[in-house]
Amino acid sequence: MQRELCDYVRNIGKSGNFSLLLNTEYSIVEDDLSRYANSNAMKSSLKTALTEINVVREHLTIVADPVLYKAVNKTYGLPKQRKNGLPYDGARQAMASHYTRLGNLDKSRLTSVEKSIIDARRDNMKVMRRLYEQMQAKALGIHLSQNKGMSL
Repeated sequence: MQRELCDYVRNIGKSGNFSLLLNTEYSIVEDDLSRYANSNAMKSSLKTALTEINVVREHLTIVADPVLYKAVNKTYGLPKQRKNGLPYDGARQAMASHYTRLGNLDKSRLTSVEKSIIDARRDNMKVMRRLYEQMQAKALGIHLSQNKGMSL
């Protein structure tokens, strides 16, 4: 069952469909919260993850509107508020936070298959970051270099 989940998560990553990636991650986190959260700290972390995923979801409507997103772009004018020449907005911050959260999970006592699932989810977060940066660039009418930094 877990091997099938790992394959499924990897295939979602290959889809290039941002909404599908986001909804899949939300479902996994929601399931983890209902099934495996066994401490207040874990519950809090998973609830924060769900909140952050919703922030990303909300930003999708903003980045889809070039007029709105150009206004956002102006509010992120300082160099520290930008990465790869694009606004380091709430969506990108939320994705980076979740990527780190998944990395911390990978350090816990998990089976090799569970670690593979975490790795696939982290890979999917990288795909989401790239897709979101492409959406940002499109909204702002700029061309992205393909070899820009890979960090979240």
